[in-house]
Amino acid sequence: MKKHILGAALIAGIAMGAGAAQAADAAAGKDVFKQCMACHTAEQGKNKVGPSLFGVVGRPAASIDGFKYSKPMQEKAAGGLAWTADNLKAYITAPKEVVPGGTMAFAGIKDAAKVDDLIAFLAEQK
Repeated sequence: MKKHILGAALIAGIAMGAGAAQAADAAAGKDVFKQCMACHTAEQGKNKVGPSLFGVVGRPAASIDGFKYSKPMQEKAAGGLAWTADNLKAYITAPKEVVPGGTMAFAGIKDAAKVDDLIAFLAEQK
């Protein structure tokens, strides 16, 4: 009987641990966005050295009229790159791996939770 109770408790603990992964936090993502603000805004129509990130989640790459994108970014866009959450996660983590030769001078954010939070924040900017 004790083995059954211990086994049930162990299974419940594993299940709770598996479900304990935290959802992305847009408020925390706003703080992460501070790293991006030297080059980007989240304001519609306001570009800096980098394009505005307003409405970026789901947007085709290199699609802001009037912004001068690098040739490698234009080529990725011509190949169908769109800023899905997964593509953004890969790009924010390692920009030079997603767009080799691109001009974004940022090494990336290695903390997956911070990247998820940032994407949650960007998803609200629309």
